[in-house]
Amino acid sequence: MASGNAIRGSRVGAGPMGEAERGEAAPRVHMSYWCSNGHETRPSFAQEPGMVPPEHWDCPRCGLPAGQDRANPPAPPKVEPYKTHLAYVKERRSDADGQAILDEALSALRDRGLIQ
Repeated sequence: MASGNAIRGSRVGAGPMGEAERGEAAPRVHMSYWCSNGHETRPSFAQEPGMVPPEHWDCPRCGLPAGQDRANPPAPPKVEPYKTHLAYVKERRSDADGQAILDEALSALRDRGLIQ
């Protein structure tokens, strides 16, 4: 026997969704951005008073930065190679500094009797 529940099998928020229920959509403006590979991206922004679109936008196809000037897109970012900890130490210290630190550490170990 049916339970007589009118909303059985439905969920909260179920039903027709339209402009009347959600309200009117905000006016939109589409801006064009070009990356250095020539890809065009057209994101849309809400058209509000005082709204300033971003100067750069990431290209969804290649990930490079894109700008609004098609003839002069932003340059790709410089990718620096991965540096090890030793590379950073060598930038800060000379070979003479390294030798002095090593001699100091070895003499401390000799004083404690850990090495000969």
